[in-house]
Amino acid sequence: MEPISKGINVIIEENVSFGKNVVIGHNVIIYAGTKIGDNVVIQDNVVIGKQPSRAKNSILSDAGQLPPAVIGSGCTIGTSSIIYANATLGDDVFVADLATIRERVTIGHGTIVGRGVAIENDCTVGVKSKLETNCYITAYSNLGDHVFIAPCVVTTNDNYMARSKERFKHFKGVTVKDGGRIGANATILPGKVIHEEGAVAAGSLVTKDVKSKELVLGSPAKFYKEVPESQLLKNQ
Repeated sequence: MEPISKGINVIIEENVSFGKNVVIGHNVIIYAGTKIGDNVVIQDNVVIGKQPSRAKNSILSDAGQLPPAVIGSGCTIGTSSIIYANATLGDDVFVADLATIRERVTIGHGTIVGRGVAIENDCTVGVKSKLETNCYITAYSNLGDHVFIAPCVVTTNDNYMARSKERFKHFKGVTVKDGGRIGANATILPGKVIHEEGAVAAGSLVTKDVKSKELVLGSPAKFYKEVPESQLLKNQ
């Protein structure tokens, strides 16, 4: 079924499928095979289903032609966002302007991806999480359900900072388990785990795993106090 509304200069390649009541803005590109559910809003200048390209010195192997992107029902894709091939968005995901969602990323239903957020390749984000403006989710990360990532949070996956062949064995993103929260401008080092309902204060540098229901603070981040009972998910 064709979308009920389509702007100017829209390019839709072959075998794209649409649900009902899809609204497409101006200058949108939707690549071949993309699947789009019902009641989806795609704003101006969006690109969906882009195949990744790689630099000559990239550590990523050439994966060839990736499967199409899948956009669930009720999603909104903000202006100038890019969603790569083999990305899957669950129902009612909101992607704000200028966000980038790379290949092999899965985002659970009801999650908000804020303005300018970058989610790199091979990440998983759970349901009803919130990734706020300009946060960076490094490749190979795993975020659970009801996770909160504040503006300008940086996650990392390379302790060797692009030097030595040894680094190829140790690439590892971060894990934020269900209910985990990270405050603004915090930095999380490679492979670190924020356990269920753990919290990181704004501006902190996380060099060790954060235990469940603990709030850490500082650089390097250390235990500050238990997360208040009133802030736990069961009491929301």
